Amino acid sequence: MIKVSKPVSTVPEHFSTPLQEKVYSMLTELGIPFLRVENDPAITMDDCEQIDLTLKVKTVKTLFLTNRQKTAFYIFVTPGDKPFVTKSFGAALGVSRVSFAPEELMTQMIGTVQGACTVYGAMLDSENAIRVVIDADVLKSEWYGCTDGTTTGYMKVKTEDILEKYIPYSGHKAEIIEL
Repeated sequence: MIKVSKPVSTVPEHFSTPLQEKVYSMLTELGIPFLRVENDPAITMDDCEQIDLTLKVKTVKTLFLTNRQKTAFYIFVTPGDKPFVTKSFGAALGVSRVSFAPEELMTQMIGTVQGACTVYGAMLDSENAIRVVIDADVLKSEWYGCTDGTTTGYMKVKTEDILEKYIPYSGHKAEIIEL
């Protein structure tokens, strides 16, 4: 079991990555309240169990996907306990053959490493090369639990703030799909 700090609603004193700093700057700028924890590295959804209990939220699963040619990219957000089926995802978007993008592309394009993929990475995509896709089941929860762009920081924000404030701020449009 990983160690998780008590929740706080303040910005970290130090930032681990440029994306993490940008996340908290954006939340402050947009007036989006959050509750966050610091934790031992959490890479898998199983690692998030203690984080979920501490924040009283279900952490979403965020995947960075690409087509075979690595010319189309997707940040896909789905409930953490929902299995990911590439065929269903591709069918919902009318695309074929998607797979996980290589970690080096994830780091280059959205500023994260494996285990830290987050919808906040869309802020780094100024060319809109990435489609932000959200499973409709995510919208059923009042709260949105996710990483702050690191494997050692997780947060809880209102789902409506992600959809109505953050995504437009990022310059993207959320595509909602039913799986």
